[in-house]
Amino acid sequence: MVAAWRIILAAIAFLIISQVIHTLEAYVTMSYYTDPTYAAVWSKIMMPKAGPPPMEFYYISWTFSFITGLLFAGVYNVITKGIPGNTVAKKGLIYGLLIWLVGGLSGSLAMILLVNLPIDLIGYWTVSGLIVNLLAGVAIAKIVK
Repeated sequence: MVAAWRIILAAIAFLIISQVIHTLEAYVTMSYYTDPTYAAVWSKIMMPKAGPPPMEFYYISWTFSFITGLLFAGVYNVITKGIPGNTVAKKGLIYGLLIWLVGGLSGSLAMILLVNLPIDLIGYWTVSGLIVNLLAGVAIAKIVK
């Protein structure tokens, strides 16, 4: 097992990576967020009224990303010996891909069935989730090693 400070550092790396990727994705998909057709879909935390999200949304988002990073790094730390790959980067990529397959891709498939949103937007979310998981997988593998 690795020192707790490495898990915390890895969670911070996850937070930064996910926020950068999801912010870029939000710029690309902004038309979906501003379309009145989908106004009822967005949470009151994200859009208590028309317009950009309030700062509270970002604070909560950063907190959730940090918690997710702790989980992402913690699980990596527990199962690292079972992850194939002869380099740290390869192990991180494989780990990120596996996590995305189990959570990201399967979650996106379920979302298509359950939420009234354009499949294009769900596709963007799926791809950005893959990018986050792959980049974070490599970063966490390098930090936690």
